[in-house]
Amino acid sequence: MGTAILDGLIASGMGATGITVSTKSAASAAKLTTGHGVKAFSVEESGAESANGNAVENADVVIVAVKPGYVIETLAQLTSPKLNADALVISVAAGITNSAMESALPLGNAVIRAMPNTPAIVGRAMTGLALGSRATGAQKQLAEELFATVGKTLVVAENQIDALSTISGSGPAYVFLLVEELIKAAQHHGFSTEDATLLVNETFLGAAELLVASGKDPADLRRQVTSPNGTTMQAIARMQKANLDQMFIEATDAALARAREIAAGN
Repeated sequence: MGTAILDGLIASGMGATGITVSTKSAASAAKLTTGHGVKAFSVEESGAESANGNAVENADVVIVAVKPGYVIETLAQLTSPKLNADALVISVAAGITNSAMESALPLGNAVIRAMPNTPAIVGRAMTGLALGSRATGAQKQLAEELFATVGKTLVVAENQIDALSTISGSGPAYVFLLVEELIKAAQHHGFSTEDATLLVNETFLGAAELLVASGKDPADLRRQVTSPNGTTMQAIARMQKANLDQMFIEATDAALARAREIAAGN
């Protein structure tokens, strides 16, 4: 996710010279420097406290894009004089609460939880934002402007951010799974992998663009394609027998339960 945000920020026109990162390995730091033009420090070469401290030095905004299990440990390493007391700290980890992050920061920095998704790479992210207790209106606006460079934003109460992650955060994976399965169906009907991929990719892209451009309810658009007693009607009827509505509820419930386990340290 960190690389996706970085790609999106640079693609949006934000200068790479204003971005500094830390990463685990020397190889990935070198790749980020060469491929993205950013200044990069590695934990492998200089240790976690030094690499992370160098990355946040004089920063106005710090984005923590590590696995949930490492968030608190990483935040505890961000100490003065490297970290500015007025720097805004934004985490993109699922399950780690604002209060836990606030407690871990020695300087009492304001924090915001963000839940972007991987379409940030192409400037089409959907990012949920939940403000910590110390975040000001100006910092809220700053976070919105930052993530607006890679897509759309939605500010929600913190008790909604994990649920949001099960929809837009994990959502691209659900879409990719559907694309995978429809490609397999096309291959079943005799299309080559190349032709099946073209058919399915362009169908998903065109349908998504039509949905956004029309402003119509997806159910209305579905009915427009589904002629009475036609071929599409037969396909939709078979899908509905699979109880897709309940399946999606159960799937997102499972993702939410896991987010809550992470928050509890499990």
